[in-house]
Amino acid sequence: MSTYWSPIVHSLTPYVPGEQPRMPDLVKLNTNENPYGPGPAVLAAIEAANTDDLRLYPDPTALELRRVIAAYHGVAVEEVFVGNGSDEVLAHAFCALLRHERPLAFPDISYSFYPVYCGLYGIAARPVPLAPDFSIRVDDYLDPAIGAVIFPNPNAPTGMALPLVDIARLVAARPDIPVVVDEAYVDFGAESAVGLVRSHANLLVSHTLSKGRGLAGLRVGYAIGQAPLVEALNRVKDSFNSYPLDRLALAGAAASFGDEAWFQQTRRQVMATRETLVRGLEDLGFEVLPSAANFVFARHRTADAAQLNAGLRKKGVIVRHFARPERIANFLRITVGTEGQSAALLKAMTSVFG
Repeated sequence: MSTYWSPIVHSLTPYVPGEQPRMPDLVKLNTNENPYGPGPAVLAAIEAANTDDLRLYPDPTALELRRVIAAYHGVAVEEVFVGNGSDEVLAHAFCALLRHERPLAFPDISYSFYPVYCGLYGIAARPVPLAPDFSIRVDDYLDPAIGAVIFPNPNAPTGMALPLVDIARLVAARPDIPVVVDEAYVDFGAESAVGLVRSHANLLVSHTLSKGRGLAGLRVGYAIGQAPLVEALNRVKDSFNSYPLDRLALAGAAASFGDEAWFQQTRRQVMATRETLVRGLEDLGFEVLPSAANFVFARHRTADAAQLNAGLRKKGVIVRHFARPERIANFLRITVGTEGQSAALLKAMTSVFG
């Protein structure tokens, strides 16, 4: 600690990102990265970016990228906001839309950045318990004492998706409060709520290019909502950093929306591998929650998750183990990698049991 810290720093409990180790022959299945990465068109666009222009700032409005995203989703350019990864987009949403006198509600088992942002921005948090089967219950968010709502769909780390009809019921039942749906993993089997934006002024939907489009290294995220919500995000952005995306990120991100064939091919491959992985884990005695994401959340019926995690690491395979809260302490979150990576995981798991 330092006497020079501002008062807020003393009370912060920062987010702990997934480990990025450098180990030979590592099977890395801990941070939900896309195993296939971006397609050739994206790499070509980044390479072709005019390096002479790198001395100049990028477009602070990211207009061309916003046009591409708007066309892809069938919305207006004014309804698209972009930022340096969806984490920054969400951070701006916490500041611009979710800070109210009444508490912000989100699932008690969910993306662990949410309580961090609450601490950073001084937002009263109301964690809402998931159902016994780990699903989100919409009725739990209809309490008039709640001032805003955010949740991932699919949820993380469970991977379970909320049907679109339930999201529609929530935003219709609470038109008085902002509702943010974090769709970081929506490309792998869930229904997107973007189509609800036109008829619901209180809805903001966030996306990332890190997962489905394999661009975690570029740090590009975006949100879609009606123009007044996007204006609020832009006011915060331009009070924080007017140039969140560099020229290479803008070029690569725009190109990714033009390579639909690569996007569809790789996401379908991830989903097919996910099903193979689930069957393999179940054969080893795991209970696996139904996943619509590029990861699975699984617990063994008899083995301890912490010991399994440590045993896999010794075999050169890393997954994610959350020791807290206790309700999920015996689960492992396992990224869906390539077929070869999944096979290596199952082989290592078998060896750990042996």
